[in-house]
Amino acid sequence: MFNRIFKMLNYLKLKSSNQKAKKGKKNIEKIPRSIQDIKERLKELFEDSSDFVMREVVLGNESNIEVIIAHIDGLTDRKSVNNNIVKPLILESRDTELDKDLNQSNIIEILKDNILSASELSEVKDFQKSLHAMLSGDTIIYIDGTEIALKVGMREWESRGVTEPDTESVVRGPREGFTETLRTNTTLLRRKIKNSNLKFENITLGEKTNTDVAICYVKGLANEDILKTVRRRVKKIKIDSILESGYIEEFIEDAPLSIFPTVGNSEKPDIVAAKILEGRVAILCDGTPFVLTVPHLFIESIQSSEDYYARPYFSSLLRILRGLALFITTIFPAFYVALVTFHQTVIPFKLLLTVAASRDGIPFSAFTETLMMGLTFELLREAGVRMPRPIGQAVSIVGALVLGQAAVEAGVASNPVIMVTALTAISSFILPALGGVIPLIRIIMLITANIIGLLGISLTGVVILIHLCTLRSFGVPYLVPFAPLAGMELKDTFIRLPLWLMWRRPHDLIEDDREAAYRMNVDIKTKED
Repeated sequence: MFNRIFKMLNYLKLKSSNQKAKKGKKNIEKIPRSIQDIKERLKELFEDSSDFVMREVVLGNESNIEVIIAHIDGLTDRKSVNNNIVKPLILESRDTELDKDLNQSNIIEILKDNILSASELSEVKDFQKSLHAMLSGDTIIYIDGTEIALKVGMREWESRGVTEPDTESVVRGPREGFTETLRTNTTLLRRKIKNSNLKFENITLGEKTNTDVAICYVKGLANEDILKTVRRRVKKIKIDSILESGYIEEFIEDAPLSIFPTVGNSEKPDIVAAKILEGRVAILCDGTPFVLTVPHLFIESIQSSEDYYARPYFSSLLRILRGLALFITTIFPAFYVALVTFHQTVIPFKLLLTVAASRDGIPFSAFTETLMMGLTFELLREAGVRMPRPIGQAVSIVGALVLGQAAVEAGVASNPVIMVTALTAISSFILPALGGVIPLIRIIMLITANIIGLLGISLTGVVILIHLCTLRSFGVPYLVPFAPLAGMELKDTFIRLPLWLMWRRPHDLIEDDREAAYRMNVDIKTKED
């Protein structure tokens, strides 16, 4: 009986491996040898596409070898196509000895070496790959009698220039930001990291959109386990369209049901370059200026690129203020409700008289009043973001002032609640990285504070802390270096030490301590010493 079970298990294992092997094999569609078949196929595929351009050319005087030049208008540089492809194929091929009896390898070599004048030139043997290259902006040359096409890089399209991103403005530091063009973004990173070990691995995602995605890392710094995990998760994405990097983020994050982000994003090349140099992996997506970085830790939410360009004392002060702002924007409204509802004796007597006088005549409870003002602020902020920029700023600022004053005069809200809401709103603006997390925590805190007071706030805080301790980002604990505690990593948390004291990269992101250590102005001793 046991032999039968083992045989059955071996059979199922062998069947599973065979299915995986078959699944892993890619079906290659060969390019038709007949130029007429290619022409009919292209006309069928791009029947109603007015931007598809197909030019037929005959090579030489006596060879009569037909060639098709195909590209998409608007994605290619038309002038370069005419000067570097069409013109040489028509004129220079006449001066080249071409015989129709030449084999396909000789024709390809003659075109590459003697006729075409393009720096980016490669061979394509798969018809579907040639179509994908054409739809990505390349020009494809199909040759009669051969099963090989030539791909010529002539990409050019209208795109937004490199400008300062609105979401991550700085007083000191680079003002350039990523654009919607993948090649421009890789160039911006290459300018920051002039190292041959900076690698870009291209992957195509989206069954319908065929979006170009690049995995970026520094070979020798990035942890191989993290890199393998990134490759595996990205390649497993099966979806019709990838229109923004947010699509990829939802598929590769460790805790999709958590409100805390385990995948970072940025619009600034200097931030992404700094994270790559720490051993992280970046994911660039064509069509969006937001670049993903993994692993992403909680401490990154209170860090800014400008912290490393300013003096360490001032940077440390700013980080402490950001930590204080995080505490205020999440707990302050709930703390106010808990004190007014359950713990009036904790409030100083004179302040209690002021609060009681301001709440005289208010028809709502402290919880309802605070929640209503908080939701009003969120509505104003959303209106300011969605409306045109000049109008949006006026709506958010003037609307807040007018509504706040009107609410007090109408007896709908008290002055203390307006102050609490204003301070909460200002604090939330300091932490844009947690913009989608803070409102949810604030509401949860408000509800628990209205039920059991300060005990509810404490219990909610403990539950959130436990949840944060259980989170991981690509195998790295989310609360590193606090949990687990790493003493050497605390030098770049709420307090930033001078750069010449930060001589090690984050230990949890790299594999070898000696590979992580790099020299700045100090001598590093190895473990053997």
